[in-house]
Amino acid sequence: MIFVVLGTHELPFHRLLNEIEHLKQQAFIKEEVIVQHGHTPCNSKYFSLKKFVSYEEMDALYDKARIVITHAGTGSVVTALRKGKKVIAVPRLKEYGEHNDNHQLEIVAQFLKQGYILTWKDGEQLAAVLKQAEDFKPQPFQSGKKTIFQLIQRFIEEA
Repeated sequence: MIFVVLGTHELPFHRLLNEIEHLKQQAFIKEEVIVQHGHTPCNSKYFSLKKFVSYEEMDALYDKARIVITHAGTGSVVTALRKGKKVIAVPRLKEYGEHNDNHQLEIVAQFLKQGYILTWKDGEQLAAVLKQAEDFKPQPFQSGKKTIFQLIQRFIEEA
């Protein structure tokens, strides 16, 4: 199963959904697709739609997924990485009215640099990224939380 996560941001993210639907119509994607679409209005006979789900259901959907295609929100990406999933992160872009700014480009750049994820960039073919995902071996995810806590603690102790 492919799990598509659009998150809870109030602006719609049609660009990603339209591409997923196109690949299902062409039978490029043959497996089940479940979409958590949040505030993005959507109707499709090609995938299962869930507007918002409980934490437990979301966790189960991540567990079931072979690949997670997600907006580039840190929480959504990190959840998939912690579960050892192949992740294709797609930044919401300001120029398409998908977000208020382009900070998700910076998030994607950092995860890419670490070898954790793949991304679908504007102007590229999602089909090509899905093919790449078949052989992609993500680096094991290591949270920087411990390092951040140590930096804060050192700062407080030295103040």
